[in-house]
Amino acid sequence: MDNDPKHTSKVVAKWLKDNKVKILEWPSQSPDLNLIENVWAELKKRVQESRPTNLTQLHQLCQEEWDKIHPTYCGKLVEGYLKHLTQVKQFKGNATKY
Repeated sequence: MDNDPKHTSKVVAKWLKDNKVKILEWPSQSPDLNLIENVWAELKKRVQESRPTNLTQLHQLCQEEWDKIHPTYCGKLVEGYLKHLTQVKQFKGNATKY
């Protein structure tokens, strides 16, 4: 839950309440702690550099560039996670340098 309107709509709020889902408070615009978001951003950057002109090219480039993302890139994200999490905690969920 990131305070996006689609996550805070009355319908969603009712469903969550009816299903007894506990919601944690989360600051708006807080840093994303999901490491896959970094991988998606890297993929997007790589694909945009090739400037696909149609859906077929986009699909092909996504597959090619995904395969080129080396496991060490993901390993570095994991290694830096504790430092990132510590900073987020220090800044009480607000923006960090990451």
